Amino acid sequence: MKKHTTQTEQPKAKREQQKGTQEFLQKLGQAQLRELETFGCDLGDKTSELYAIRRDESTWRPKAIKTTREGLRGFFKDRQRAHVVIEVGAHSRWVQAELVAMGHLVTVANPRKVKLISENDQKDDAVDAKLLARLGRADVELLSPVTHRGEQVQADLAIPKARDAMVGCRTKLINMARGLTKSHGYLLPKCDAEAFHRKAKEFVPQILRAALKPLFKLLENLHEQIAVYDKQIAVLAKTRYPDVELVSQPTGIGLLTGLVFILTLEDKKRFRKSRDVGAYVGLTPRKKKSGKSDPQLHITKTGDEFLRRLLVQDANYILGPLCRQDSDLRRWGLNLCERGGKAARQRAKIGLARKLSVLMHRLWVTGEDYQPLGYRKERKPRVTKTEERAA
Repeated sequence: MKKHTTQTEQPKAKREQQKGTQEFLQKLGQAQLRELETFGCDLGDKTSELYAIRRDESTWRPKAIKTTREGLRGFFKDRQRAHVVIEVGAHSRWVQAELVAMGHLVTVANPRKVKLISENDQKDDAVDAKLLARLGRADVELLSPVTHRGEQVQADLAIPKARDAMVGCRTKLINMARGLTKSHGYLLPKCDAEAFHRKAKEFVPQILRAALKPLFKLLENLHEQIAVYDKQIAVLAKTRYPDVELVSQPTGIGLLTGLVFILTLEDKKRFRKSRDVGAYVGLTPRKKKSGKSDPQLHITKTGDEFLRRLLVQDANYILGPLCRQDSDLRRWGLNLCERGGKAARQRAKIGLARKLSVLMHRLWVTGEDYQPLGYRKERKPRVTKTEERAA
């Protein structure tokens, strides 16, 4: 197969930064981490609680520090290298960067995996800091460490997320306009959201024009700003992230989904297998196997909700009547829909979204041209020993 030459590599500065965090922690090992003083830090908007475990396993509780750059530097700057455990949150990105710059090792815990903290009956900031320190001291893997995206990548991801917020506002305003007119016995015409502010305002009854005129003006402004975001996304995909073209080859996957996919995963080499991407996005079923009991459960819904929603929307388009391209993906999804039941189409959408995530990562890694039909290599028929002898 023909391979594209454009590949997005992880920036060198990002790789060097990670050497002081998760990658370096894994190389050190838990025994070497215990030789450092361990701090559990529960981050708050104004102040952060601390709990410390010294090298000799004795403990002490420092005073709470201000959750500012100055507050962190005032406490950690002149200290010997320590292992600091924090939870992922609004402040965790810049706090981690500050602590790493001061020479400390940082573990960012995933609160979804640490139920001991999130579901504690005696939950308190000081108690949370103590639990973080204890878990970091015992085994870092218990915290399911999280690796933050780069600062520039996070800033670029803010563009499609801001666009998504505007699209949500537009949808709510359109529903409001339709609801108000329906309560007076009128129905606005069916049309796309992009054209609603032009086509629907002519059908607004006279009694509601004073109320809906500012609303339609706001819809027009939102439409213009969304178009601005679309141009910015196109520029980013063309200049800074050329691999968007690779992952958006399948019909139904646009620049928006392709860009969010690359920005969310950031590094294509972080997954050993492409199949792991489906679990990372939260599109694989939960497991609750015990003995002979292995019930079928809903998907985990872990990872980035925005990317998962975009993948499901693209899967819905591929299964819908507007998709004219025949493909293995569409055939697989429609075959699953025909199995019957009210939930058949929903299962097909989720399953197809998972397949899309795996396929996009595979295209990103290999640089192959996507083939809608016959993408999988044909397996050779098994030849028995008797047939080999006869040949």
